Amino acid sequence: MRSRFSAYVLHLTKYICKTTHLENKDYTNDKETWEKDIKEFCEETIFLKLEIIETASNERYDFVTFKASLKQDNQDVSFIEKSTFEKINAQWLYKDGIFLNEEKQ
Repeated sequence: MRSRFSAYVLHLTKYICKTTHLENKDYTNDKETWEKDIKEFCEETIFLKLEIIETASNERYDFVTFKASLKQDNQDVSFIEKSTFEKINAQWLYKDGIFLNEEKQ
């Protein structure tokens, strides 16, 4: 999770694509367009902080609940997400995530 957040901060679009699970809703074989969309998101976003709230894992899956503090157009667009990563060929891939209400934390 930390490496992907850092990749967004540094606009490392290829790394973000490479660490995204094939079953993720954003995954596409059109890497050029996908990387362009990620780059646009990175350029319009200020990434302030990543807070890991909770983790759980086993040999195949890793679950990370985190808060990402972000701003876009001077607006707070922070969110809390519970992410699922799956280990495939010794690499952790971001499979999916669900947004959580901040009040629940």
